[in-house]
Amino acid sequence: MIREIITNRKLIGKLARNDFKQKFAGSTLGVIWAFVQPVVTVLVYWIVFEKCLNQGTQGTKAGIEAPFVLWLSSGIVPWFYFSEVLSSGTVVLQEYNYLVKKVVFPIGSLPLVKSISSLFVHGFFVLFTLLMFCMYGIWPTGYALQVIYYSFALMMLTTGLIYLTSALCVFFKDMAQLINILLQVGVWATPIMWNFDAMTDSIPGWLSVVLQINPMYYITSGYREALIAGTGFWTRPYLTLYYWILTIVILVVGTRVFKKLQPQFADVL
Repeated sequence: MIREIITNRKLIGKLARNDFKQKFAGSTLGVIWAFVQPVVTVLVYWIVFEKCLNQGTQGTKAGIEAPFVLWLSSGIVPWFYFSEVLSSGTVVLQEYNYLVKKVVFPIGSLPLVKSISSLFVHGFFVLFTLLMFCMYGIWPTGYALQVIYYSFALMMLTTGLIYLTSALCVFFKDMAQLINILLQVGVWATPIMWNFDAMTDSIPGWLSVVLQINPMYYITSGYREALIAGTGFWTRPYLTLYYWILTIVILVVGTRVFKKLQPQFADVL
């Protein structure tokens, strides 16, 4: 699978760019809609939580307070990427079924196309978040560069997941609906709009462990620590080790299932 991806890297890059443009082909504003939607979502959450529910500032484990809109944005940035890749990547084989049926086309490259395509919006949203920090007078430090590391870690996790879900979706059509439901639950099971650090003393130890098992906890808290708290990922060695072991397992399982089922894709689609 790795050799196939390296060999077809130029094709994957071209397909990713075309995939990004194709989503908004025919609309008046075109690709601008890709950037408008996450910005509007953050503004809605900001109005509801900070202005209507008086959330005010939020604290981190390091004891640093930040305006709610900055705290929210730094946590929701990776979730937008995760949900976009997982929802669109699950149906990638159905979307590109005309390529799947071509004998010579490297089908194993298609899930990666979705992971790369969504990076365009993710990169914009990271820059937008950094701009908001500057507008509030909070200038990013060198620790903010860890966003690159966390983005890479997130991409590896989502890629492994969509290799698995896209292969299963060919035979189990309800997989796409199941993923959408899990994403709706996951956004609240992940500490994005609620502060895990502020609850550690009030929840049972076992529940704290369960919440941290969620790999997106590592990513969302990592973005906040990089942008707000100014702490390094190396300060969480056990959680980092757990995340990468889980991600590698998902990658191995996902690609192996994909390869095993791949000969039947064209017949079923």
